[in-house]
Amino acid sequence: MKTVQEIRDAIARGEWRKLTAGLAPGFIQANLVILPKQHAFDFLLFCQRNEKACPIIDVCESGRVAPPLAGPKADVRVHVPRYRIYRKGELLDEPGSILEYFNDDMVSFFLGCSFTFEHDLMAHGIPVRHIELNRNVPMYITNRECRPAGIFSGPMVVTLRPIPENRVAEAAAITAKHRKAHGAPIHVGDPAALGITDTQKPDFGDPPEIRPGETPVFWACGVTPQTAVSRAKLDLVITHAPGYMFITDVPDTFEW
Repeated sequence: MKTVQEIRDAIARGEWRKLTAGLAPGFIQANLVILPKQHAFDFLLFCQRNEKACPIIDVCESGRVAPPLAGPKADVRVHVPRYRIYRKGELLDEPGSILEYFNDDMVSFFLGCSFTFEHDLMAHGIPVRHIELNRNVPMYITNRECRPAGIFSGPMVVTLRPIPENRVAEAAAITAKHRKAHGAPIHVGDPAALGITDTQKPDFGDPPEIRPGETPVFWACGVTPQTAVSRAKLDLVITHAPGYMFITDVPDTFEW
């Protein structure tokens, strides 16, 4: 699987139900939130007020399945390896397609993902541990509250990547160039400053392996909206499962 379309085709056929970290180097990966049209403006405002965690890549009008920029030939209903179905704020299911859930009233939001900048880090010789170990990136709910908008509110979620101490500044500079993939880190060092009591117990993903001479570095995460939509307790919300992203047609060098 080399091209974006080949990856999407494999996902639609059910042949790829694994994590998407490391796939499609050079192209933006996206988080997904699908919700009823009546709540779309509030969610759009939530994303605008919290752009670090929720950078908007594209939006589908209600009932549309192909994002005009992110994937004009894609189908949001089948091109994510694993989805999440929330009803009244409770996680109901994690299916491989949402054909039975999607309806013409639903608006789809595509939000930037930090998987996008990992290829740039590795190209500069900076290790990305969860890819090395074939694991999911560790994600944590923090003590930092997002700015609320309408019915949506909640804490920021972050990802952790162990970075060699002498390359933290370089990693920050590299990722800062990827504004639509969360940009530069929000915190370096002590996890307790973010309210994280044990890095080995992430809220999503797999525990990190932090080696001697490495520092935990934290980036804002596009799973943040999942805490907000869960708190809002809507009748139906669909998201990607953390780590199972939508692969877009947008190059990571795109000028926004």
